[in-house]
Amino acid sequence: MTDDLFYYVALSFVPGVGSVFIKRLLDRFQTPAAVFQASMKELLEVEGLGAKVASEIRKGPSEQAVNKELALVAKSGVRLITLQDKDYPPRLRDIYDPPALLYLRGGLKEEDELAVSIVGSRKTTPYGRWITEKISKDLVNHGITIVSGMARGVDSMAHLGAISGGGRTIAVLGCGVDVVYPPENRNLMAKIIEQGAVISEFPMGSPPEGGHFPKRNRIISGLSIGVIVVQASADSGSLITANYALEQGRDVFAIPGNVGADGSRGTNRLIKDGAKLVESSEDILEEILPQWRREKEKVEEVKPRGPELSEEERVLYEMLSEDPIHIDTMIRESRFEPGKVSSVLLNLELKGLISQWPGKCFSKKM
Repeated sequence: MTDDLFYYVALSFVPGVGSVFIKRLLDRFQTPAAVFQASMKELLEVEGLGAKVASEIRKGPSEQAVNKELALVAKSGVRLITLQDKDYPPRLRDIYDPPALLYLRGGLKEEDELAVSIVGSRKTTPYGRWITEKISKDLVNHGITIVSGMARGVDSMAHLGAISGGGRTIAVLGCGVDVVYPPENRNLMAKIIEQGAVISEFPMGSPPEGGHFPKRNRIISGLSIGVIVVQASADSGSLITANYALEQGRDVFAIPGNVGADGSRGTNRLIKDGAKLVESSEDILEEILPQWRREKEKVEEVKPRGPELSEEERVLYEMLSEDPIHIDTMIRESRFEPGKVSSVLLNLELKGLISQWPGKCFSKKM
């Protein structure tokens, strides 16, 4: 475990310091260790941070609590991903209040950036279970990762559809990643870890408290390009996820239900309010795939271009890595004349792309 992880956990344990404050503190002080080294005056300059919370930070890390947490993480084979890690989900990082620390079982992949969440009632009908599993399976067949909350009903069927379709799925928990909730989903959780990831922002051993679930819903929508709501009553927690999705600029889809049925009031109201009506997976694909392509094209446009190189420069440059290579090896492998190799290496060095080491060895500047 790195020092950064120690201080990330320590910061997450400070009373009154939530995701928004951690983000502001990191924007101001760059590292979590620097937050604990800041003066009272410096802390109070952070927007919204009062004297009470600043005083809690000034007490310093609770070493015993942090070390106990890190020991549990290591023992359980859990990985911690911080907001500043390159592996942190980029779509989630862009929301207003991204979790500063993610507890992870399984693995996240670059392909999970194309994800859709499916949420809905815990008390679902046979139709609701069937349509959820079908749409989930159809979407993973198009390379889309399914995100849900591993709750009873729609959530479980969404994960099962992805698994049976051989695709990837991510479960976001309202408890610790070492807690199985609901308990009957133990086998499902194991399969999700095999074919995707189980994540949470809550510390190890955290119970499934009622207040955790609305909070975790922002992560479900935050990981996704769109949210599909299946069978939700007028006061369903799924509508909280839909509201987060709208705030985060995500697409919201709803599967219509029987008029007058209690389990359809929430979804039908979403459609009235402008959610996209879904009758099949094609309705979702038509919306998200063009958007996904536009996003990828935009990323490609802003990617820095590589250095302009001649053919000889490119051949020698691509031979190099951060580990030094002797010039004789490069002459042998390139089959260029020794004089040509020396001349080209000098050009690359003048362009600031490579470094020369004692003994006529060269490496890329990383």
